Amino acid sequence: MVFPIGDDNRDRKTFPYVNYLLIALNIFVFIYWQQWGHNSEVTLGYSTVPAEILTGRDIVTQSLTEKDPLTGNIIEMPGLGPTNIPVFLTLFTSMFMHGGLAHLLGNMLYLWIFGDNVEDALGHIKYLFFYLLCGMLAGLSHVFSTLILGPSLLIPSLGASGAISGVLGAYLRLFPGKSVHLLTFFIIVSVPAFVAVGIWFVFQVVNGLGALGGEEAGGGVAYAAHIGGFIFGLLLVGWFGKEFLARRRVARATRKRFI
Repeated sequence: MVFPIGDDNRDRKTFPYVNYLLIALNIFVFIYWQQWGHNSEVTLGYSTVPAEILTGRDIVTQSLTEKDPLTGNIIEMPGLGPTNIPVFLTLFTSMFMHGGLAHLLGNMLYLWIFGDNVEDALGHIKYLFFYLLCGMLAGLSHVFSTLILGPSLLIPSLGASGAISGVLGAYLRLFPGKSVHLLTFFIIVSVPAFVAVGIWFVFQVVNGLGALGGEEAGGGVAYAAHIGGFIFGLLLVGWFGKEFLARRRVARATRKRFI
């Protein structure tokens, strides 16, 4: 088990109020709107459903009873509820909802660690638009991968992980050598960001490929959204962060002249 617990923030110059606002909004939606995940009507009504995005129309289904392939238990799967907004907007609303407390806390940990530095590099307003754009593009990545590779187009997806994957892609490009602190087997180690984020990305690719072998919905994880969000973040930060990247190139060139 390896997961990040912090990074080196000594060079951060601004207070990341947009990043903290995004974290607070995710927590608020889960507690108040989703009622700690117990309000399935809201959760299923405002998640991204690939079939709805592809057809442009709301789809309401009945509850289903299925047998869990792992445990053999009979479980009831709630049907899709009505969506009282244009279905394309669920690409936005789904970014702020989560399937459970562990899902929420895991995502918020990554956003808290990596988002502040990306916001510092891009600026507050650009960071907000970057985050939202990556999240919606990640959602579309999931929709089209589901269309091409399966499984069911009626399985809803939700969570901030697509947008956060975009933040990780930006972090890798902006701060490849920044120290990231990892907890592994009860030992804290510090590694460069390209190692920490690289491990995360390899995990997404390997597990995403494993899901193609028949594991429905990737064990409940939309790996295509993670991979798509990461790639879009890696590319889009070249435009959103062009001033930061230009300053870094000038600083490097200046250092070389004095060596």
